[in-house]
Amino acid sequence: MTSIADRIEGPPLADGGTKTASDTAAVTAAPAITIPAAGERELRLDLFRGLALWLIFIDHLPTNILTWFTIRNYGFSDATEIFIFISGYTAAFVYGRAMLESGFMISTARILRRVWQIYVAHVFLFTIFLAEISYVATRFENPLYSEEMGIMDFLKQPDVTIIQALLLRFRPVNMDVLPLYIVLMLFLPLILWLMKWKADVTLALSVLLYVVTWHFDLYLSAYPNGFWAFNPFAWQLLFVFGAWCALSGARRMGRILSSPVTMWIAFAYLVFAFCVTMTWHFPQLSFLMPRRLEQWMYPITKTDLDVLRFAHFLALAAITVRFLPKDWSGLKSIWLRPLILCGQHSLEIFCLGVFLAFAGHFVLAELGGGALLHFAISVAGIVIMSGMAWVISWYKHSADKSAKKKGAVGNADMAGGG
Repeated sequence: MTSIADRIEGPPLADGGTKTASDTAAVTAAPAITIPAAGERELRLDLFRGLALWLIFIDHLPTNILTWFTIRNYGFSDATEIFIFISGYTAAFVYGRAMLESGFMISTARILRRVWQIYVAHVFLFTIFLAEISYVATRFENPLYSEEMGIMDFLKQPDVTIIQALLLRFRPVNMDVLPLYIVLMLFLPLILWLMKWKADVTLALSVLLYVVTWHFDLYLSAYPNGFWAFNPFAWQLLFVFGAWCALSGARRMGRILSSPVTMWIAFAYLVFAFCVTMTWHFPQLSFLMPRRLEQWMYPITKTDLDVLRFAHFLALAAITVRFLPKDWSGLKSIWLRPLILCGQHSLEIFCLGVFLAFAGHFVLAELGGGALLHFAISVAGIVIMSGMAWVISWYKHSADKSAKKKGAVGNADMAGGG
């Protein structure tokens, strides 16, 4: 591990002398976060981010057989929590290292460049999505598609709606995750700067903002009315928690996570959440839920990241870390390769998934197929997403090899010329 304190402390004194009191004080005052040494990718993060993308795609389709394999049917949280947590973790890991090596200004510039890339992807997806829905609604003379996908206001006032879309205030159905991600990434420089000072205090401030959001009902308004489907003031807690885990938090929680007591608590909570969700699917079991418990729990809102959802994600994460080690050989299995590739190219695959979800919705609405067609469309979408991830990976790998080859030739030419 290379810590910020090590970097500030610097190399040993050339004369072998001891540090002065001022040197010791400088080290003591150093920020208490660490960045793991650069090396092989953390494939578990890629695996579960790819899984989250698959689950989001399936959940965006009409209910089908594969829907029963998504986690939202068996607990309080769903794939969105996985995606946002891993996004915070990987962003802090990558740009936290950049902040240590290049400073605050350079790392902030890199973060803003990434924010711009995500924003451009969102605008591009918005344009393609509108064109797809408008064409289908006109071609098949079915205005219900426009209403179901939430673009009626665009068709009525396209000039105003486009401005609102560029401001992230207008979003059709299934296009809420990227605006949330954009806002969270905008504040990443501040988050990293605070964590460089005091990581635990930063996490505490995030919790405080979460509590204040619930107490004072803070939210961002949407166009033409309502509010953001994912409230950034609340969801920032999961993003910041992911960043905190990346910057030494997970390492310092190792003893807690390995404790049998933690495991039993996590298992018990997951069983409790499973039993509660079963009463949603089978109303005849609702008599098993005490009235006071229902009054205390409901509604379990996703918009403001209900604490029960957050706790459910924590329980899943604790068990996953315990039983899926970093060096598990299965992570290099050919069977998990599609998931990992999708996770490594999450932005492109997410945008493709949104496009495919509406295409699948259209096919099912027009053909009225049964369970077999539902299943086939779900599998086809996953295959297309995996194929696209492979193509992107192959292209980037080929481009890297070509750049290295050109660099080697250029160096040889310079050496020969010299």
